[in-house]
Amino acid sequence: MPHLNQQISCNTNTTSCLAIMNALRFVALRRPIVTTRRICSQHPPHSLRWTSSSTSTSTPSVSTPEANSPLDADRRLEAGSLSEGSTALPATPSLVHAPRSPAPPQPVSPLRPIVDSKSIRNAPEIYAANCMARNYGKCGGYPARIASLHHKRLSMRATLMNLRTRAHRFQDDMRGLTQEQRAEIAPRAQEAKKKLADHLKEEREIDSEIERLALALPNLTSDETPRSTPRLIDYINAPAVGDVDRLASMSRSHVDIGVELGILDFVSSAITSGWGFYYLLGAGAQLEQALVQYATQAAMAAGWTPVSVPTMVYSYIGSACGFQPRDTNDEQQVYSIEQHMTPKQIAAHEKALAEGREPPKRPQHVLAGTAEIPLAGMHADATLALGQLPLRHVASSRSYRAEAGARGQDTKGLYRVHEFTKVELFAWTKPETAASVAVFDEMVSLQRRLLGALGLRCRVLEMPATDLGASAARKIDIEALFPSRRELAKSEGGWGELSSASICTDYQTRRLRTRVKMENGAVDFPHTVNGTALAVPRVIAAILETHWDEATRAVAIPEVLQPYMGGKKWIEAEKKE
Repeated sequence: MPHLNQQISCNTNTTSCLAIMNALRFVALRRPIVTTRRICSQHPPHSLRWTSSSTSTSTPSVSTPEANSPLDADRRLEAGSLSEGSTALPATPSLVHAPRSPAPPQPVSPLRPIVDSKSIRNAPEIYAANCMARNYGKCGGYPARIASLHHKRLSMRATLMNLRTRAHRFQDDMRGLTQEQRAEIAPRAQEAKKKLADHLKEEREIDSEIERLALALPNLTSDETPRSTPRLIDYINAPAVGDVDRLASMSRSHVDIGVELGILDFVSSAITSGWGFYYLLGAGAQLEQALVQYATQAAMAAGWTPVSVPTMVYSYIGSACGFQPRDTNDEQQVYSIEQHMTPKQIAAHEKALAEGREPPKRPQHVLAGTAEIPLAGMHADATLALGQLPLRHVASSRSYRAEAGARGQDTKGLYRVHEFTKVELFAWTKPETAASVAVFDEMVSLQRRLLGALGLRCRVLEMPATDLGASAARKIDIEALFPSRRELAKSEGGWGELSSASICTDYQTRRLRTRVKMENGAVDFPHTVNGTALAVPRVIAAILETHWDEATRAVAIPEVLQPYMGGKKWIEAEKKE
């Protein structure tokens, strides 16, 4: 097949040439929907933890209009129409970097996730215990409920087959009958048809409920994850004995330092935007840009590809990544975008209501809390090439968090804000524990180098199950020492988080329908790994407090940032005339 941009010679008329071009374009841009079912070796019934060290086996099948349910592969496997060794593949998978189809017309429909309900119903007690260990108590009964619903659906299968057979028999019998004979048996045929429709509706409702419950469960937890308290791994630029007390005695917070140097303005931002926003001025704005360039260049040198991402995404993309509009305490976590309907849309909405139909729904947009979300969505509903993995990206973006909690010393200044700049690392790996752990270790190593070269005093922690988000199987945090936070009860001696890295296994890719074609021809779900390269405001706060010189009343600029700030070595207050 010639490339779409390649010139095609044709002896026929112009209309025929255009027809050929349109046909080629249609074939090249087709993106088949693949429903895959995996025999999950990562979640064996005998283990509560995520401990797989080998590639899981996949059993893909091509989706049909009658079989678009995420649970369809499980159903057909049990019915015998899909074998354990099946390797049916899409004819033209959409590989990474291949041309993607044009943007679909509005509105678009949310992606249907591909849930691994079989693993849950085969070991409900394991998933229930995992919920309790991660403080998802309200979800503790979901695994048993999933198993119960599945059993109910199996018990309905014989009845469903009988109803189908009866409906088909009526249909066959009526073909050779006269009009009078048809009228005689029509009521019984209609009754059989209605019973079949009601039964199918009930089965769809069961499938929807199983899917809803399965999607609410958190990821299974890694063996490396502590149960309840963080485990100290080591220090970066470890504080010397007495250093912490000496720094704390200065009582200089980054807010005081920034205001004195004229690089931070919280008063103006309170007027324009409210609490949780800020202005960076002069050298402060330069420092922000320097940090972004420093982190991005370091990531690129380590083999990460830079990407510029959108910061407004569909809400279902954020939910698939584990970011919910509200947390477990029903407090807002995500900013939603209010969307007004045009007169044409209002008319269509009212017409649908008048006709008793469900009005067309417009997909909800939200502001991304991290570049992780649009990065993960880059390959939603697509099949990656195995040879491209691991696929590593780095992106800087504005991030938006509707941070909950009362205002106080713990949230003062740049430490917890609603809008900020962040450099994010994101990768897809083979669906193997060894592969995702290798990229995870590489990511943490890069984070260590970035923060260590800034001269910040940090500690590296393996975070407990109670601190993991829904999508993470394992998480490492790096915290910096903030002298001004030492007396805060929540800061544990002045330590505050600067960055984190997480392994999410196939939690996100199943929900986003991101697949990978394996060497044996099977289709599986890649693992995802994400981490913060630099959360700019917190790093600025740590630099101000760590490198403040009381004698000169200036802040020393870390050497690695000086090339990005025109060779400047100090941030000093502007001298007044």
